[in-house]
Amino acid sequence: MRNYGKIIFLSIGLLLFGSLFFGLSVSQAQQTPAPNSSVTKSVSATPSPTPPIEEDDEVVKIDTDLVNVLFSAQDKNRRLLTELKQTDVRLIEDGQPQQIVAFARQVDLPLSLAILIDTSISQERTLPEERAAAKQFLQSVIRPEKDEVSIVSFTGETTLEQGMTNSIARLNRAVDRVKFVAPSGYIGGGVIAGGTPPISGDNQAVVGSTAIWDAIWVTSEEVLKPSPDKTRRAIILLSDGINTFGSKKLDDAVQAALRNEAVIYSIGIGDNFYDGVDKSVLKKISERTGGRAFFPQDESELRQAFNQIQIEMRSQFLIAYEPTNQKRDGSYRKIEIQIANPELSKQKVNLTHRQGYFAKNDSGSSAKPKN
Repeated sequence: MRNYGKIIFLSIGLLLFGSLFFGLSVSQAQQTPAPNSSVTKSVSATPSPTPPIEEDDEVVKIDTDLVNVLFSAQDKNRRLLTELKQTDVRLIEDGQPQQIVAFARQVDLPLSLAILIDTSISQERTLPEERAAAKQFLQSVIRPEKDEVSIVSFTGETTLEQGMTNSIARLNRAVDRVKFVAPSGYIGGGVIAGGTPPISGDNQAVVGSTAIWDAIWVTSEEVLKPSPDKTRRAIILLSDGINTFGSKKLDDAVQAALRNEAVIYSIGIGDNFYDGVDKSVLKKISERTGGRAFFPQDESELRQAFNQIQIEMRSQFLIAYEPTNQKRDGSYRKIEIQIANPELSKQKVNLTHRQGYFAKNDSGSSAKPKN
């Protein structure tokens, strides 16, 4: 009887040990993927370390210098054309014809926009209309599931009122925060009590200076640069175009925009809309980056300008090509898209696109674009 009890106790012990061993084996088997199973990458807030992937014959590396160029086409009456073929155009880089490898109309790309609003003395009377037009633009253009916008104000300094977001409510609140702040001694009408002090780095912000190129540079490099690659980047600039302060020049602003593939649309507004606007400067920075400049003379035309920008951004074509110049030297390459179809040439079709780009760079330096 005593031996029988020992046998029962020993059997129970073996069963418990076997269950524990079996459970451990199953757990390990579940944690170990099958040799041929597929692996899906996932992103989490605290990712665990990933072991290096060993390369094999099935891994194919693609290293291409494909250049993408967006352009829009207008007839002689400035109506946008939406039906073009690849054979209707040709692309030239630094004087050399290039082979187009892809051509398509782009109407559905996500948008990454930055609205830059000048709040210096020159905008005192028109700022309320600018805010109203900007809010209407946001309401009609932004698709919350695809697009993102930031609001930036500037005088002698640049202020990020709202970082990139798809929330129209947040953007509207940011636009409402953009206000003209009178400098010390300002009595209205562009007059500062006691006269205007000498222009210097120490008193520029006090006298209501305008650092347009600084604002464009920092917006391109710090606001638009982090945007996803497959997005259409653009800056909408509301200003009189008169730069009176800052460490950056117009070429620096253009270079930053081109480097980050940002198109600049300028809306020239002075103290009383059309008065005191530097049209040539605003046209220059817009055309060099592939945008356009608008010069509204009243609130109605201001809203029309915003609407035209919206239409253009949704009515562009994309050309992709691999340049014959394969040097990775960071150099500036001049681009020209020409009409190849004789019938379209007779119709005086005008093409708008950025005038160049910077090649990829293995050394870390880049050249400046030539005027």
